[in-house]
Amino acid sequence: MSVSTLRRGSETVASPPVDGFRTLSTGQRARKSLPIYGALSPYFLLFFTFGAMPMLFTMALAFTNWSGLGDIRFIGIENFRYLVTDPLFYKALGNTLILWVMGTVPTLTFATIVALMLNSTLRFSTTYRVIYLIPNVTSLVAMGILFSSLFSSQFGLANAIVNLFGFGNIAWLQNEWGIKIAISALTTWSFVGYNSLLILAGLQAIDKTQYESAALDGAGGWRTFFHITLPQLRPIVLFITLMSTIGSLQSFTEAQVLTSSLSSGAASAGGVGNSGLTMVLYFYSVAFQENRYGYGATIAWGVFVVVMFFSAINWIVTKERKERIAR
Repeated sequence: MSVSTLRRGSETVASPPVDGFRTLSTGQRARKSLPIYGALSPYFLLFFTFGAMPMLFTMALAFTNWSGLGDIRFIGIENFRYLVTDPLFYKALGNTLILWVMGTVPTLTFATIVALMLNSTLRFSTTYRVIYLIPNVTSLVAMGILFSSLFSSQFGLANAIVNLFGFGNIAWLQNEWGIKIAISALTTWSFVGYNSLLILAGLQAIDKTQYESAALDGAGGWRTFFHITLPQLRPIVLFITLMSTIGSLQSFTEAQVLTSSLSSGAASAGGVGNSGLTMVLYFYSVAFQENRYGYGATIAWGVFVVVMFFSAINWIVTKERKERIAR
């Protein structure tokens, strides 16, 4: 990069620096850029192999009828026509939305409480943060097996707590709402710690002078929380809600582990009355248990459309809030 000078009247003015890369010929620039593209190529190669190609193949497969063996038969948009009238898909969609609410609301509530406790703790705060993060890195399959024991019909912690209040045992995993409670409890347990650390980061970013001013004005703890803490945590809450929405709409492991011993096949997947059937679990049952790969690919694209729809709603809400703040 060089700097040349220009003479303007009696004054000498330095011209803007010239990028030496722009002065090279096309071949020289290509040879100079080759190491950069070589360093980036593994990512794009892996993305193309394990991301782009499966997506394109799934799109093509959605227009076919294929059992995984034999010839692939093209049937046009018949799979999509059936999808928009498929009662099981709408059942799975309804279950997924219910589980999203039952999982997201308790997760946000408990995560906020844990974050407030961690923010006020002076001793062993780092140890507590590590402990609360452990559920997020623990295998969901292993915890699903544990939770199936906790919600056992004849024994387990859930029925032990119910018995303390004088009620009899509940067949949690043989009950439509019991299955939903078990799945949402596993989801909440898994993600409370991770979300609490996100909220804790937001709490520590709040200017402490605001709390001091509120205390001088006589504001109590609840008023301070709802008028100072909560409004400034709104961006993090919106982010957690967005990520929870995307994660819940793709929920699979929790429902599959807790209901796998109770059902087999898409028609009975998800336990009693398909009450634990999620969209991704329905896709898995159709494609990999019934070997209907064409219709399974169609369900996968249906899940993609639903996820994009709710993500767009979250994005619009977030964008409108930022525009109001900017004004």
